[in-house]
Amino acid sequence: MGRLLETIASPADLKKLPVEELPALCEEIRAEIIQTCANNGGHLGSSLGAVEINVALHYVYASPQDKLVFDVGHQAYAHKLLTGRRERFRTIRTEGGLAGFPERHESEYDAFGVGHASTAISAALGMIEAKRMTGAPGKVVALVGDGAMTGGVAFEGLNQAGYLKRDLLVVLNDNEMSISPNVGAMSEWLSKKFASRTYNRWRKSVKEFLASVPKGPQAIEMIRHGINATKALVTPGILFEGLGFHYVGPVDGHDVKGLVESFQKLATFDGPVLLHAITTKGKGYQPAEADKATRGHGLSFFDVATGKPVKKPSTVKAYTDLFADALCDEMERNPRVVAITAAMLEGTGLIKAKQRFPDRTYDVGIAEQHAVTFAAGLACDGVRPVVAIYSTFLQRAYDQIIHDVALQKLPVTFALDRGGLVGADGKTHQGAFDLAYLRCVPNLLVMAPSDENEMRHMLHTSLQHEGAAAFRYPRGSGEGVALEPPRVLEIGKGRLARNVAGKPDVCVVSIGTTLKAALVAAEALAKDGMAVTVVDARFVKPIDEELVCTEAARAKRVVTVEEGCLPGGFGAACLEAFERRGLVAGGLAVRRLGIPDEFITHAEQAKQRAWVGIDADAIAAACRALVGDRKERGAA
Repeated sequence: MGRLLETIASPADLKKLPVEELPALCEEIRAEIIQTCANNGGHLGSSLGAVEINVALHYVYASPQDKLVFDVGHQAYAHKLLTGRRERFRTIRTEGGLAGFPERHESEYDAFGVGHASTAISAALGMIEAKRMTGAPGKVVALVGDGAMTGGVAFEGLNQAGYLKRDLLVVLNDNEMSISPNVGAMSEWLSKKFASRTYNRWRKSVKEFLASVPKGPQAIEMIRHGINATKALVTPGILFEGLGFHYVGPVDGHDVKGLVESFQKLATFDGPVLLHAITTKGKGYQPAEADKATRGHGLSFFDVATGKPVKKPSTVKAYTDLFADALCDEMERNPRVVAITAAMLEGTGLIKAKQRFPDRTYDVGIAEQHAVTFAAGLACDGVRPVVAIYSTFLQRAYDQIIHDVALQKLPVTFALDRGGLVGADGKTHQGAFDLAYLRCVPNLLVMAPSDENEMRHMLHTSLQHEGAAAFRYPRGSGEGVALEPPRVLEIGKGRLARNVAGKPDVCVVSIGTTLKAALVAAEALAKDGMAVTVVDARFVKPIDEELVCTEAARAKRVVTVEEGCLPGGFGAACLEAFERRGLVAGGLAVRRLGIPDEFITHAEQAKQRAWVGIDADAIAAACRALVGDRKERGAA
């Protein structure tokens, strides 16, 4: 680690450096981020692109009294290095280490916890209002990526901030992957002039003078419109000016000394200001800069010298790739099938569909609500849309699922990637809630496959179903089964995955990929003389009540297993079925296994499954606890 970075334990230490040394510090930070991401994985490209902005903000503003609010958190790695977490930085995204995103409980410098995009402006405005109401000192800055500006909530925040006219600074980190602004000598000259103290003092003085003379307000408006018209000719800021912001930019987001100068000037401004900084995603690391698709957005373990992965690729395809292949096959068979995602062509595998069917594959940006309603509109006129979104991000479109799709019984298919526990991305990205939040929606079919063949069947079934359907699948590799031609599953019918002769001691009812652990547990228990049947439910809604209740009645002891939240989840659906059939009143013993009522922190997926008690060992232990000792089993 470099000399300068070793001297910084807090932003106060950063402020002791002369501004001339900041470029060297930025290079040290960049090297530390690259090495750490190579070892741990992480959001490399966006973090490298925001180094100078982070350094300049901490150099000028006095956090934590001044609040720095990050959007998504992909840009916050340098922030963590500068705020007392340097010595622990290499633990990021590992068990017991730093989180990959800002978390309020982790540091007083993390003003707002975030993992989903487009929230920074709204949160920052709330903090400004809280300071106004309580009289607390300090300023607030929102650091927003250009991708986040495709999310509607960002513009909702901008709209209210412009209306309230509070002293909010929004820094737009534009890596030119979403917005293409005009950059030129005239634009840069005007930006510097419009950010100067002289201009700001002149603007205030003129406004105060004109406000006291007849027709002064009209004159103020004329001057304001004149300035805006001039800026609109050479800058991309007219949209923000129209929302009530004072626009400054574009500026070089990698000129740390220039950024310090700009922030120092803007700190004296009154009212909402937007500084537009042009950056390069993956800046300073050639393999990331050369990656035209994502600029090294989320790399796993890689060799620093080459940027190439160091882990041997799995011989089994990931569920994401298997889904993409299956969807492309469906799109080949049926020209009315279209694919939709929200800024996740690579993440959901739909880049394959975009390449093969460019006119039938839509990336709508970070706009999940729009994605769902757009799909509903397509479905109204005979198209069969498949909306592929991470489970954790589909939560943002819950009203649209209910109101725009299910209520109208429209044939929209939802493919939820990263269903269940996701590993290093941690609390904000766990797909823990989908089974619960979907199964309570009327007119919605909800499924979870136990392997890649089942996933193919469920996609095919969804596209033949005359109504809304959803299925979720996990992060990681498939089970390696031989692929079959897809077929239509009978709605609401599960299958008995493991049977035993005579009366079983326990019935394990699994959903989705918990089936494998349930079968392993059953085999282990068989060696101890315990007879265990295993049901693969397939459907969360409608649940196969006949199968589940019949097997439960045979065993009189049931363990349900799901990689989803216990409140309102699959196990709760089973309990409801048992109650309807009178089995609970008849003495049926039930143990539900799943994700407890808490947020699960980052670690390897296998460790997370052990923590929450849904791996094979935990399932076997739950069965033993229900059955008791051998004497009790003999008497049962």
